[in-house]
Amino acid sequence: MDFVTLLQVLDSTVRLATPLLLACLAGLFSERAGIFDIGLEGKMLAAAFFSAAIAAITGDVWMGLGAGILASLALSVLHGLASITFRGNQLISGVAINFLAAGLTVLIAQDWFSQGGRTPSLIGAGRFEAITLPGVEAVAGIPLIGPIYAELISGHSILVYVAFAMVPLTWWLLYRTRFGLRLRAVGEAPEAVDTAGISVVGLRYVAVGICGVLCGIAGAYLATALQAGFVKDMTAGRGFIALAALIFAKWRPWYALYACLLFGLLQAVALRYQNIDLGAFIVPVQFMDALPYILTVVILAGFVGKAIPPRAGGEPYVKER
Repeated sequence: MDFVTLLQVLDSTVRLATPLLLACLAGLFSERAGIFDIGLEGKMLAAAFFSAAIAAITGDVWMGLGAGILASLALSVLHGLASITFRGNQLISGVAINFLAAGLTVLIAQDWFSQGGRTPSLIGAGRFEAITLPGVEAVAGIPLIGPIYAELISGHSILVYVAFAMVPLTWWLLYRTRFGLRLRAVGEAPEAVDTAGISVVGLRYVAVGICGVLCGIAGAYLATALQAGFVKDMTAGRGFIALAALIFAKWRPWYALYACLLFGLLQAVALRYQNIDLGAFIVPVQFMDALPYILTVVILAGFVGKAIPPRAGGEPYVKER
């Protein structure tokens, strides 16, 4: 593999890791507060549809981004009502959200656009364009540094930079602020937080809301930056891979970044190298497409070790009287 090819693979890795990273950080906030959320997939899917649909109708990608975030937030509120207010089973609520989003997006898309569950292709101001960072031309002639800056660091949409900026921001919020301390405490010992006079329900709703915003950005990125419109089930299991990355990262922000880059690399390799000729046999394209999901299971089974989730995760809190 030459240097140019390596840069192209790494560039694809960054683009493909971005929605995983946003969804992984979304799950991190929610699960750190004690609310397990396997509905990340459904929230991303709903956000992808509404962001693409509104962007196609208005021609404004920022309107689309706002619509995607609102759609994801609506599902987050639904999950919060089911699991926090009514103390229902969090896993069942997440599964219901996934099915609800999968069905509604196609139904509404067909009703609005009559294109078989798709939205019209986004062009111009209807999608996020790549941003050229300052100084690209100045360093273009410098060996090694120039191509890395021009091809790998520069040239991404604004949502890519937002996703990577969220990693240190999340770390700072969780480990350097009073809010983060309380959020982590809610996931470990909600009774202690309640004893201190802090609302457990309120903090958990805030965490679920942050989860909704990040999932909304992730879904909008898929439909308005990574691709140019919505197609049926376009999330393709990314919400579940994000959950796997979260477990692999053991609910830590920086480890989540590394895990998502790893899964993004697996997807980039699978997309670039298909029908590989190994001499004795040819690796079929179907195997390469399934490779990221296969390796997800292998990594979780063999390399994670003992991942201990937040102690109060998945359990509704009942205030003592």
